[in-house]
Amino acid sequence: MRVTVDRQRCIGSGMCVITADEVFAQRDEDGTVRLLTAEVADELRDRVRQAAHLCPSRAITVSAGPEVER
Repeated sequence: MRVTVDRQRCIGSGMCVITADEVFAQRDEDGTVRLLTAEVADELRDRVRQAAHLCPSRAITVSAGPEVER
């Protein structure tokens, strides 16, 4: 599983960090999402899917394809 983020869509709610802080962080400059790893470990998959679901701006995409950070 791979995860991508779109910082331009991100509103900095922090739900991703609360849900899966091993994968997501917030940038100090503006509070937008920062991807810590695009390759998601098996034990984190459910939490990453939940983080994508909870994201109010839909800035997180979970897929099987290659990682792209915008």
